Formats: sequence, C-alpha cells, structure tokens
Amino acid sequence: MSLEQLATLEAINQFLEGTQSVAFNVATDKRERYRWVQKTLVKHRYLLLGKVDRGIVTRYLMKVTGYSLAQTKRLIRQYVKTGTISVKPARRNGFKRAYTEVDIRLLASMDERHGQPSGAVLKKLCERAYQCFGQDKYQRLSGISVSHLYNLRGSKTYQRQRCVLTKTRPKTAPIGQRRKPLPERSTRLYPHRLCPSGRSG
Repeated sequence: MSLEQLATLEAINQFLEGTQSVAFNVATDKRERYRWVQKTLVKHRYLLLGKVDRGIVTRYLMKVTGYSLAQTKRLIRQYVKTGTISVKPARRNGFKRAYTEVDIRLLASMDERHGQPSGAVLKKLCERAYQCFGQDKYQRLSGISVSHLYNLRGSKTYQRQRCVLTKTRPKTAPIGQRRKPLPERSTRLYPHRLCPSGRSG
C-alpha cells in the first residue's frame, strides 16, 4: 500500500500504530515536502476536523516528512492562516564581507611561499604585490589590518588550504627487554652507595 491509498483517518491511524504496512519515500526536496503537506491537509479537510483527528493528521505529517513537532505545527499554522504552505526565502546577512574566500586562499598561498611570516610582514607583501607588481587580485588584501589578517588565518578556509598531514613517527621504547646487569653503571650514577673503602656496600 502507498500513501495515496490512505484515504481515511482510520487507515492513517492504523499506519501510525504499525498495523498497516505502507511503502513510502521521503522527498528530499523541501518544496516537494511542503507541497505534500499542503495536499494532505486539503485532502483530509484539516480545518473541519476535531482535536483528536487533528492530532492524528499531525502525527502522520511528522512520520512521513521527518519534521519535528514544532516544525510541523508551524507549517499547519501557515496553512490555517493563508490556505497555502510556501517556502520562505532565506534571510541574508545585511553585512557584506570585506574579504572573500578567494582572498583567504591568496593569503594562505602567500604564507606558504614565504614560510608564514609575521602579520606585519605579510601585510607588506600583499601591499607590494598590488602596488609594485600590479597584481590586482591583492587589491583588497593590500589594505587589510594586521589584526584582521590574524582573524583570516584562523578561518576554516585558511586552515583547509594550509592543512598539512604527516605520518605518525613510531618511537621505540625498551619495554620488556632482558639485559645483563651492569654494576659499574649503578655505582657511577649513585656514588653515595660506595663504602669508604671504595667497594660498593
């Protein structure tokens, strides 16, 4: 049985209780899931249902979409208020980034070429690359402050660019090795153990 064959609330309740086997796939696209939620609310006349039946529909939506209770109720409220469920555009940060991912990679490559000098030296190198050698790609980095330069060094983009993996070097430890006793070594390390006669006591 498929989801489309669950035409009644009784069949949906059996599906939720596990007594009705239903084959279904959760849509990966957010818009598709929203359309299915809206279609289901319309199909079962959610606005006309009682409290118990609304709870069944809510649990049904949660099980199929994988959404939490809070997310499902938010979609239902949007449907009750507007009659539709739509994907809201993501809010973008009002602050524009001064330095892009490309700038950070340029900074990382400059560090790699010059052995990661101090921030002040790296700033001068960026200034020379733009002003003396006419490399326009260093225009933004030529005006960077030393403190913000260190901030970019700590970014994930920079760390991924400069990440260097080395193999673990094994270190041998003389554990469990059987050796012949060396009494002269013991007296050399612990001279206080010698008797006045010069013999170990």
